[in-house]
Amino acid sequence: MNHTQVPKKVLNQLVHFLAPYEQAVEELKLKLKGIKYGFQKSGRYSPIEFVVGRVKKVDSLLKKAAEKQIDFHQDTWQEAINQEITDIAGLRVVCRYIDDVIEVMQLLSEREDIVIHDVKDYIASPKESGYRSIHMIVSYTVYLGSMKKNLFCEIQVRTLGMNFWATNEHELRYKYAGNIPANVLSQLNEASQITHQLDVLMNSLRQEILTPSALDTGLEEKLEEIFSLYVKQDYESAARLYREHVSGFEEAFRDNPKFKMITDLLGKRFGG
Repeated sequence: MNHTQVPKKVLNQLVHFLAPYEQAVEELKLKLKGIKYGFQKSGRYSPIEFVVGRVKKVDSLLKKAAEKQIDFHQDTWQEAINQEITDIAGLRVVCRYIDDVIEVMQLLSEREDIVIHDVKDYIASPKESGYRSIHMIVSYTVYLGSMKKNLFCEIQVRTLGMNFWATNEHELRYKYAGNIPANVLSQLNEASQITHQLDVLMNSLRQEILTPSALDTGLEEKLEEIFSLYVKQDYESAARLYREHVSGFEEAFRDNPKFKMITDLLGKRFGG
């Protein structure tokens, strides 16, 4: 479907129609980044590396509408698009490890502001091209003034390796207008398998890499800040920071005599 087959009135309305989806993407990006910063603020490893989002461009939306046989001459075209096309708003959450992908899915399933309707696991069952990712169709509510809209959104969750592969595959599809030569497709598929092997190998090393012995310097600095407050006899602030940042991570300081001494001292006063 091209622009000439769509009534001019509809084309003019599409920008207004897409506005709530743009708001949904911006709000969800903030909330997903909020999960990441929540982990970091408490001195913990975040399963989220980065988050990006986009709203389908008009050309892409019209093409998808044609596939769904949506008639723009009908007054109900907006309702039809809202129901039939579930990836107008799209978020991508990129993680370091496969286990992180699973954790992010769990975190999203526990949220009250996001309702999950469908999950496609292209990690367990990759596409023929070698594409791997998790695709979640969710609904999310936005408020525009007094108007309330419940919208579908697609959230993709994948590892850095899967994202690197998918980005290159997308660029090749664009370069060859969707007709990638067989030899290039074969190499892409091989690259996908190698990427997955690396993901699996790194995932098995995840616990080793993330052990407390490789202590985050931010946590050390936080402990020194708490000790400084303790010395200044600001026990209330010290206790609050200890509970927020150190409680539960005492084991991380075991191999450093200086920090172990400070943790033991503070733990006796603020622990439990």
